[in-house]
Amino acid sequence: MKTIYPTELTSPALQKIMQTAVAPRPIAFVSSINKKGDVNLAPFSFFNMFSTVPPILVFSPSRRVRDNTTKHTLENVLEVPEVVIGIANYAMVQQVSLSSTEYEEGVNEFVKAGFTMKDADVVRPKLIAESPVNFECKVQEVVSLGKEGGAGNLVICEVKKIHIREEFINEQGDLDQKKLDLIARLGGNWYSRSNEDSLFEVPKPLVTKGIGFDLLPNEIKYSSVFTGNDLGMLANTEKLIGENFSDDEDVHRKAQQLLLQSKIEEAWKILLK
Repeated sequence: MKTIYPTELTSPALQKIMQTAVAPRPIAFVSSINKKGDVNLAPFSFFNMFSTVPPILVFSPSRRVRDNTTKHTLENVLEVPEVVIGIANYAMVQQVSLSSTEYEEGVNEFVKAGFTMKDADVVRPKLIAESPVNFECKVQEVVSLGKEGGAGNLVICEVKKIHIREEFINEQGDLDQKKLDLIARLGGNWYSRSNEDSLFEVPKPLVTKGIGFDLLPNEIKYSSVFTGNDLGMLANTEKLIGENFSDDEDVHRKAQQLLLQSKIEEAWKILLK
């Protein structure tokens, strides 16, 4: 295994490893404004939600690695502590990338990247009409993580109002994960896409208690056929349905095919001798 101390690397090399490994990262499409009224729009992949009550989103406009300069978004929120955070999807990925161009201060990225400004209800920055979801936020705090190039600045935002485009709501009235077609950042120039073909569900064991790996029969646990995912599904069963289990690899392969279809109970039954 290759081991690395961060202090042994240059900032660009460290950034490359971290951004490639810590991915995919959701994108905050941030609309901000300064005291003069100049509008700014920029994407940030150092972003996530951190609380539901109160509803808190955090993004980080880091200092630039190459020259240690700060971004207009950071300067704006320090002057006007309000933002709109839009969610980015595949239909807008090329425009989102264009908006990340380092235009001069005062240049409106809405105009440059072809996005539509709409007035927000409770904050001064503009809504992004093309975003599936917009969050109007008040900035609670900006936490500087350092003064060197690459240092983050955590912008802690409390959501005050949410806007969802109707076409992304399903018949049950919920925001539809499949319809959103979200994008996320990886390392370098790479993105990922969460479309229907790449989505999958894993039920959370919130109420039930799985038996765990330690209680799996040895014939199953030490099988050369089952993967870690296969065993994870079997170990999430509340109780064993028998005592004697097959160690035959052909039987294990048949059970594995059932697990691929999420037919866990049927897989256990076929594993019984």
